[in-house]
Amino acid sequence: MSKPKVAFYWCASCGGCEEAVVDLNEKILDVAAAVDIVLWPVALDFKRKDVEAMPDGSIAAAFINGAIRNTEQEEMAHLLRRKAQLVIAFGACSQLGGIPGLANLSDRAGIFRTVYQETASTVNPDGVIPLTACQDNGRTVTLPGFYNTVRTLEQVIAVDYSVPGCPPTPELLADAVQALLSGNLPPKGTVLAPDHALCEDCRRKDSRPEKLTVKEWKRPHQVLADPEKCFLAQGLLCMGPATRSGCGSRCEHGNMPCTGCFGPTSRVRDFGGKALSGFASIVDSNEEDEIARILEFIPDPVGTLYRYSLPASPLRRKKMEVTTHA
Repeated sequence: MSKPKVAFYWCASCGGCEEAVVDLNEKILDVAAAVDIVLWPVALDFKRKDVEAMPDGSIAAAFINGAIRNTEQEEMAHLLRRKAQLVIAFGACSQLGGIPGLANLSDRAGIFRTVYQETASTVNPDGVIPLTACQDNGRTVTLPGFYNTVRTLEQVIAVDYSVPGCPPTPELLADAVQALLSGNLPPKGTVLAPDHALCEDCRRKDSRPEKLTVKEWKRPHQVLADPEKCFLAQGLLCMGPATRSGCGSRCEHGNMPCTGCFGPTSRVRDFGGKALSGFASIVDSNEEDEIARILEFIPDPVGTLYRYSLPASPLRRKKMEVTTHA
């Protein structure tokens, strides 16, 4: 009896999700013994033509990490959707847009101008920017097209399940693979992680005052955080009340507030809006000017509240003066 075929693919992301696979350590041998990995470009030599030659639906599951930033990524997403019975959005970038999604505060022209012309270390007197095609010695050299807008995987293809995190924990990955192998899967669309707020699992929760109020927000580098006390009670922005559990509280154990990489629970429509509502509710003032002063201490509100989720939010992107398709 042949083993189930599994594919891993990397779109617009940092590569941390690929590290999560490697972080299975010796358990990766169990995975390798149970499945046939038919695509994993970061680790094994597979070509696109190998996937194209496979019958449609022949791959049991495709784990796709990273947002959709260019034409090649979109083409591979559609290809794997045809070839795979199940597609899993693996990690925050794929599920929500992730850090790459903050590029939606700009557009293609602005990004190219900054990267290839305006940075202090750039030497580009002719102002050359990447082209999708150019001629060289009678041959055409091509590059993927770069979109204006970063999209989540689900905004491009149908997604069956999501595994959250930046990156997902090896434990969640192992559980997801085990569920796929057992056939004991939840309803499609389920996020394969606990569906309650991280605060419920936090070992500091008993230190949170019954009536929590804040007169000033601080940034982690400005104070030495008490390792036993609720971050919010210390005036440190912590996304735990709005964030899904399942990460093992790794940041909290490192004495750092949650930044929200596991995204919202199923009961939250807009992750950043939920977090902002929570922060605003504990501001200790009824004076408009003082409230404004306190909230000014929230650095980079979009980058803080929508750090991992801007493309998936109702906001999606900043409106630019000139926009084009995608």
